[in-house]
Amino acid sequence: MATSKITYNGGLRTTSVHLQSGTEIITDAPVDNKGKGEAFSPTDLLATSLGNCMLTIIGIAANEHGFNIDGTTCEITKIMAKEGPRRVSEIVVEFNFPANDYSDKVKTIIERSAHTCPVAYSIHPDITKTVSFNY
Repeated sequence: MATSKITYNGGLRTTSVHLQSGTEIITDAPVDNKGKGEAFSPTDLLATSLGNCMLTIIGIAANEHGFNIDGTTCEITKIMAKEGPRRVSEIVVEFNFPANDYSDKVKTIIERSAHTCPVAYSIHPDITKTVSFNY
């Protein structure tokens, strides 16, 4: 079964529907690529997916090891290549954890979990992933 269905709406905008849930995501081309920038661009979603996946895998580890990450935020900065074909060259991920006095062991679990998420493994190795953890 398909995962999603995407419709081109015109004006460099698409609507994607997650077929299992019916949830929708709209994308627009970014302003620096002839778009309006009124929604996530496809490359924004690529970069954002990394943070979403990392947080999800950390959340699974937290459940398995009995610690809490509720309220954790993650800021994503997408950096486009300056030369060559238009592409993402770096994704900067900055985690900000609530003041939970995490032990060194828990911090190790968090950091290893983040780096082993499926999206991190799926992104081409030429894309730099710069990740920081603020506890």
